[in-house]
Amino acid sequence: MATYKEAGVNISLGERCSAMAYAAAKATFASRKGMIGKPALLEGGFAGALDFGSFYMVLNCDGVGTKIRVAEDTGQFDKLGYDLLAMVTDDAVCLGAETVAITNTIDTNKISAKVVEGLMKGLKKACNEQKVVIPGGEIAELSDTMNGNSWNATAMGIVEKKKYITGKNVKPGDKIIGLRSRGFRSNGFTLVRHVLKKGLGVGYAKKSFSGKKTWGDAVLTPSLIYSDALLELLGRYGKKRMCNIKALAHVTGGGVPGNITRVLNGYGARIDNIFAPHEMMLRLQEMGKVADKEAYKTWNMGTGMIVVSNEFSKIEKVMAKQGIKAQVIGEVTAEKSVKIVSGGFFDKGKMLTF
Repeated sequence: MATYKEAGVNISLGERCSAMAYAAAKATFASRKGMIGKPALLEGGFAGALDFGSFYMVLNCDGVGTKIRVAEDTGQFDKLGYDLLAMVTDDAVCLGAETVAITNTIDTNKISAKVVEGLMKGLKKACNEQKVVIPGGEIAELSDTMNGNSWNATAMGIVEKKKYITGKNVKPGDKIIGLRSRGFRSNGFTLVRHVLKKGLGVGYAKKSFSGKKTWGDAVLTPSLIYSDALLELLGRYGKKRMCNIKALAHVTGGGVPGNITRVLNGYGARIDNIFAPHEMMLRLQEMGKVADKEAYKTWNMGTGMIVVSNEFSKIEKVMAKQGIKAQVIGEVTAEKSVKIVSGGFFDKGKMLTF
């Protein structure tokens, strides 16, 4: 059975290191006491918030990870802009924040005009669609320390204090709504690549997936960005909120169970109507013998964003306008565990407990 750890990612060590980094970050908060920009403490939050009087400035960073390795194999760099923007804007919107701007950094072993042009072409298009500007960035040629390319971004957003989402009002019985993904986002790609390389060889990206579509085409499907559609419901800065959204969880590293637990206010969830995983995910499970529990902890498995709200009809209508499918996938429970009725390859229909 292929696992994320076998592919080279130690999740437990990563969690410990993240905790160390967060502890160091919190130790800086007191330095702004009584000053503009004092941090707001939100354990498990998807971004950081700084107090600017009537609003919070929200900051967060992320990158496209090793998805860029597949782009290097196929030359399809223009697809990654949506992934980069999704990683940061869809984290920020989990706090109710409207992303105003991002900066981005390209680290490379050797600068290539083709690579930079492709990356920025996709990012420009995604940013214009999401109403986000790029005021600056950096390209660093690091020949002795890099093997290929790395692409990361930092986002800056704003949210009025009365619209700040903390999940504090989440309670048992609340509905859990899923928003459909297009495919893999930018998480779990080390496992994706491990399975494909082991199953199809080093040239896996150019092997046939279906018809003329290659495996590279399939796994590089650009991320669907939820921020703009969610902001129509949440209200951009100065705009009225359309419905009560209690919590939002971006399904990134940690998969469905790892991210939903961050916003449940100490409660649990029963998810018994989750979207079916995409065909590429099921085929990778089969190819690499990736267990359903491992898949749901590593990939989004068809659900890219989770909304806790009891106003499904409003959410469904707005999402549909932007081509995003929404459905009620479960509800919040008093029991603290997360239970998912699997749609995976090996245990479809069985209840998985996390």
